[in-house]
Amino acid sequence: MLPVVPLHAAAGGASPAAAGATTGVFMASTVAAQLTVPAVLRRIGPRAGLVVGVLALGAPAVLMVVTAALPVLFAVAVVRGLGFGLVTVTGAALVADLAPPARRGRATGLYGLAVGLPQLALLSGGVWAYEALDGAWVLLAGALLPVAAAPACWRLPGRSVAATDGTPSRRALPADAVTGPWTAMVVSAAAAGGVITVLPLWTPAPGTPGLAGGTVVAAVALAVLTAGQLLGRGISGEIADRARPAGPVITLVGLGVVALGAAVVGLGGTSAGWVVLAGAGLVGLGFGAVQNDTLLSLFARAGPERSSTASTWWNTAYDAGTGLGAAALAAVLGGLSGAAAFVIAAGACLLVAPIAARRPRREGTRAR
Repeated sequence: MLPVVPLHAAAGGASPAAAGATTGVFMASTVAAQLTVPAVLRRIGPRAGLVVGVLALGAPAVLMVVTAALPVLFAVAVVRGLGFGLVTVTGAALVADLAPPARRGRATGLYGLAVGLPQLALLSGGVWAYEALDGAWVLLAGALLPVAAAPACWRLPGRSVAATDGTPSRRALPADAVTGPWTAMVVSAAAAGGVITVLPLWTPAPGTPGLAGGTVVAAVALAVLTAGQLLGRGISGEIADRARPAGPVITLVGLGVVALGAAVVGLGGTSAGWVVLAGAGLVGLGFGAVQNDTLLSLFARAGPERSSTASTWWNTAYDAGTGLGAAALAAVLGGLSGAAAFVIAAGACLLVAPIAARRPRREGTRAR
């Protein structure tokens, strides 16, 4: 639904900036919900949290089938974002709860695979289906699929299994323990979110060429980006478990690869379709590595009793970055050009590398 809703808004007459803002509103609501999830899980547990989350994520989307009015799209985005916030934080926290520390890198990679495989088909397939088929059926499917997952959620633990008393810790993580991983995730997610949202909207305008290959290349690029994410998460997870590199080496390499990919899309996106695909693949590969390594770093620094807190930090970075990238880069697309949007994203990844390289200084914080 992430690239489909902006297309639906644009089909209803919205400008590129307004269409991109639907993703921004969705992600802002998601982040707001994620900040409350540790407290929610202490009250109702992960099983009930997931059930409520998938219902809120799916059911309101039915309204988009009957209208493309921006006020309705924004309202639906708010409710769906609340549900998505519950689902993302709870799901990632369960990985830390259920996997032994020595295999956590592989476990987070498998979690990324479970999240990414549907995206591989649906990100690009959704764009294609909306353009080629009846968009109402695509929106209806996006509403029903999350609801269909509710019964499976009841098979998950009713309470956290990580803490000794079954209750997540209320202690907050020190700021210097989260600054590096959180910043790396925000900026790399912004670049990836820009690719997902901006590529389908990058059409010719007076004085500026459009994306080479149009929406067909955009749809394929989304699949390539998602495949790159899966590969990046899997490789980084294996490296983390086997080699256990000191410090955020994998994160820094991932940021560099994301920057390279965004620059390739920005500088060559109007020249040839294969350039767009190569750039999208690099963005996905680097972003996948950053995803896995920053999540592992936060889990290591938080300890098992604060897995939901670590998951909250990671997911807020992911979704705030995705929303920021979608809204900001769509605005740059509308005001300047698609090339400018992606060059800005590449520069941002390089600028935050020194922050991502910082390691926590406080005693008792598990550095990785």
